[in-house]
Amino acid sequence: MKLITVALVYLLLAGMWTRDVDSRSMHVSSSNCCYQFADKRIALKTIQCYKNTSSTCPYDAFILKLKKGRESCVLKTVRWVQDNFSKMKPCLPKTV
Repeated sequence: MKLITVALVYLLLAGMWTRDVDSRSMHVSSSNCCYQFADKRIALKTIQCYKNTSSTCPYDAFILKLKKGRESCVLKTVRWVQDNFSKMKPCLPKTV
């Protein structure tokens, strides 16, 4: 009986710990962070607009919205991105 009580306490604590970890990771949706980046230069004519990644993301990057509904991530420190930033326009926020 004592073993069952100890096991139940451990399961309860483990359940509370994983819920706490999940709640912290929910603050940033995966669509607002980038973990893979374009290797090659993207033609300006294919870029519709850009948006910043969240400030809590591990990399300082832009999410580029491309024609045909695609998106691509680029680091802000890449030279061609810096050179062409003034020619790109920000994405407008979606209205509900």
